[in-house]
Amino acid sequence: MDMLEEKAKQIRKGIIEEVYQAQSGHPGGSLSIADILTVLYFKEMNIDPKNPNWEERDRFVLSKGHCSPALYATLANRGFFDVEELKTFRKIDSRLQGHPDRKHIPGVDMTTGSLGQGLSAANGMALAGKLDHKTYRVYCVLGDGEIEEGQVWEAAMTANKYHLDNLCIIVDNNRLQIDGEIEEVMSPYPIDEKFKSFGFEVIKVDGHDIEEIIKGFEVARNIKGKPTCIIASTIKGKGVSFMENQVGWHGKAPTEEQYKQAMEELS
Repeated sequence: MDMLEEKAKQIRKGIIEEVYQAQSGHPGGSLSIADILTVLYFKEMNIDPKNPNWEERDRFVLSKGHCSPALYATLANRGFFDVEELKTFRKIDSRLQGHPDRKHIPGVDMTTGSLGQGLSAANGMALAGKLDHKTYRVYCVLGDGEIEEGQVWEAAMTANKYHLDNLCIIVDNNRLQIDGEIEEVMSPYPIDEKFKSFGFEVIKVDGHDIEEIIKGFEVARNIKGKPTCIIASTIKGKGVSFMENQVGWHGKAPTEEQYKQAMEELS
């Protein structure tokens, strides 16, 4: 458990480094999924950094693609590429674009950025696995603001229709989106009852409790005949005091002074 806690801390530091060096990006929602990605990439998923296109690997889709700093920091710390490359985030000629690009970045399974589309892609991967009699699983992180998109619910119906029990959605329920609180912008609540009504097995976890996240994925793996949705209660900007629960940190970079404070808090 200590190892995973330390990895999550390193991933958070990577997020801050990326956004600071680029002077642009989305730190708030990246920090809120750091613990979830830590468990996925260092405990749950069957992957091989030396063979990122391994056919039998588990797949991951970051549907809220603007939170790429979290994915890049995770991939780098997992060994898909050098951690130093994080400093090139969003720079001219860098392969670490503002949104994940599967053609150029090892470990990225799906190019994302247009909100609401990731689950459709994850469905395709999961259905292909079923048709090809593969044992891999597919994981898809959605933002709680993102699920205001109608395509998400069309995809949810599809996942249920094809009994995609090799699919696991994780909703990052940090309660904030670019324009404010999700309840005020376009409330998706009750998220749990909605996914249940679409035929999903729903699991609730504290998205910052490593042990609880691990147990949530264990339960999901044992669900048969239907897809699973893990609703992770999180804090936007988690780990950096002045960013936590502040909607203004959805998409802006820290100053030098703020960067130093954030890195010190994460040390």
